[in-house]
Amino acid sequence: MGDASITKVNARTSQVGQMGQKYLAAGVKMSMRLWENEPPGAKKAPLSRPYEMIGYCIKGRAILHLEGQTINLGPGDSWVVPKGSEHSYEIEEAFTAVETTSPPAEVHDRDKPASDGKALA
Repeated sequence: MGDASITKVNARTSQVGQMGQKYLAAGVKMSMRLWENEPPGAKKAPLSRPYEMIGYCIKGRAILHLEGQTINLGPGDSWVVPKGSEHSYEIEEAFTAVETTSPPAEVHDRDKPASDGKALA
């Protein structure tokens, strides 16, 4: 039998990452994070990540630019960003979303911004 332990993380007291994301529950193969009230602003620089992301918009509006495609996101929308694909977000209205990453983004500096402004691959 495998690990049967339960993990509970409360967003009010969870660890906050360098980009403002709140790290929620994490397992061996996936993790969840919260982007809360991300302010509107200019399109962020394109980047790619060494993990797959699945997101769900709770409130606000954003535009996801993904490998030449443009996807408008609003409350109730979900999306997938494949591992290694170049993407960026443009926040149009204070944006709150939950993302799941596989493998976990916060392990082995996968979520660390690079010094040149591009994400580590």
